[in-house]
Amino acid sequence: MGDTSPEASTPADTQDTQTSATDSGSARSGRRADAAPAIGSSGPIPPPPVAKPSGGDTRPAAGGAGGDASGGKDPGSDSPGSGRRRRRRRGGRGGGGQGEQGEQGKQGKQGQQGRGKQSQGRGKQGRQRNEPVEAITDDGPLELDEAILKTRRGRERRGKPLGRYLMCVSVGEGATQIAVLEGRNLIEHYLSRPADDVSEIHGNVYLSKVQNVLPGMEAAFVDIGTPKNAVLYRGDLQFDPDEVEGGGKARIEQVLKARQTILCQVTKNPIAHKGARLTQEVSLPGRFVVLVPNNSTYGISKRLPDKERKRLQGILDRVKPAEHGLIVRTAAEDITAEELERDVGRLVQQWTDIEALAKKSSAPSLLYREPEAVFRFIREEFTKDYRGIVIDDRDLYDKVLVYVQGVNPALADRVQFYDSGPGGSESLPLFERHHVHEQLRKAVDRKVWLPSGGSLIIEHTEALTVIDVNTGKNVGKKSLEETVFRNNLEAAEETARQLRLRDIGGIIVIDFVDMDVKKNREAVAATLRDALARDKTRTQVFDISDLGLVEMTRKRIGEGLLESFSERCDDCDGRGVALDEELLLAKPAR
Repeated sequence: MGDTSPEASTPADTQDTQTSATDSGSARSGRRADAAPAIGSSGPIPPPPVAKPSGGDTRPAAGGAGGDASGGKDPGSDSPGSGRRRRRRRGGRGGGGQGEQGEQGKQGKQGQQGRGKQSQGRGKQGRQRNEPVEAITDDGPLELDEAILKTRRGRERRGKPLGRYLMCVSVGEGATQIAVLEGRNLIEHYLSRPADDVSEIHGNVYLSKVQNVLPGMEAAFVDIGTPKNAVLYRGDLQFDPDEVEGGGKARIEQVLKARQTILCQVTKNPIAHKGARLTQEVSLPGRFVVLVPNNSTYGISKRLPDKERKRLQGILDRVKPAEHGLIVRTAAEDITAEELERDVGRLVQQWTDIEALAKKSSAPSLLYREPEAVFRFIREEFTKDYRGIVIDDRDLYDKVLVYVQGVNPALADRVQFYDSGPGGSESLPLFERHHVHEQLRKAVDRKVWLPSGGSLIIEHTEALTVIDVNTGKNVGKKSLEETVFRNNLEAAEETARQLRLRDIGGIIVIDFVDMDVKKNREAVAATLRDALARDKTRTQVFDISDLGLVEMTRKRIGEGLLESFSERCDDCDGRGVALDEELLLAKPAR
């Protein structure tokens, strides 16, 4: 199913930061293709000036009036002032030409080798100089009063922290796995590969180049340096209506042109055959605020009490940059002015570095890379509801500890190192200790058993995911309607858990067992909505139809749990069946 509907979203998880944002005028900048835009605008950025070749460089100077490799006059030219030059053949045909030309050829070869080394050196220095900006995670510990720390530490019992959740981080060869447990049950799992700039690019900022504009799709394909071009929809453009023909209702072909250079951010990872999704409204998430550069957005999370919102607004009036917008997150409740100012300063510094890098980079290039999955999760989710973060890698543990000390020092003692190596204090691996592997094995199976004996069958198709609810071994005790109703209630709870654990997104159709009583159908739908409310990913659920079907959507961000641990079968091409080729090609008997 094609994804053609523009779905505005920001890489920061702004679902918990629903805001009462006010846009006082348009601060969104856009330019025509022939203008030099500011950073973050939709206009083209002029290409860097063509540098003259340095001594020993094999490239001709701009204008095509360069000499040969040695810098001297080409004897093969027709006239001293001729602009056309012929490349000298090293040695005559048949091995001849071993005289003066052969000697010059040796010198030219040696010169090229020397110039190659110089060029490699310059390229290496250039790559080091243009490394992408990364989120600041080690800006030092934060000093707070003991009274403030005491209120933020959370509950404890006999010196041990209490909490509903536990985060386990296991670092293996080529991948880092993050498991979130509620009690002993696995509810979320993330797989992160180091320096993955191809598939895990959600939140990255790129200096990109428009490849082609499709007016009929109201979208443009953009080259960001990944194997597949990304897509930018009309609804995700940012431009100044006064500088574009058509004003605020301008079509995408009036705003973007082919080979135009723009700055954009990834809002959705590439999935299967689809490329990444982009937006021009860049946002940099921090622990307490989200910075929206070159924008007038100003808002505070509606989940905060009115009294707290008023206090934070007073702080924001002092620390908000005049040229940037700010959104205060729910995590900012009860924080001090120093913490808020520090978080804003950290994000402003990141944006300043991104602007500086964009001015000296050529498209396509990566300007900003989101931190590792562990730091992203801590930034978005880590609160006193977590009884701990357990990490089995010493280097990562040291980095995480420094980061938590800088953003939430009251919970720094909940970061623990799990030593399961040779001579360590733990005899079992981290995931084996908490039975994560067993639950992961069940989470990739197509069949899920319910407590009463019923089951769920989860099937993936190209367009949607189908979940079939069966009574299975559940025969009940009173009546058929009561048995089916109780079975569907269990299925609704388990379905919400499986969607979150397996990270299933897109269109989802749930086939509950038919119920005759309308009140029972409404109760099952309400149970499903309540269970999905604990999922931070945005969902939309429709009522149960007369056929017992529930249609819903869940925002798709990643590829999903099953795809993370599997590869498409070469024999059946993912269909799950092997065709009988002999029978298909069998000739009729005579």
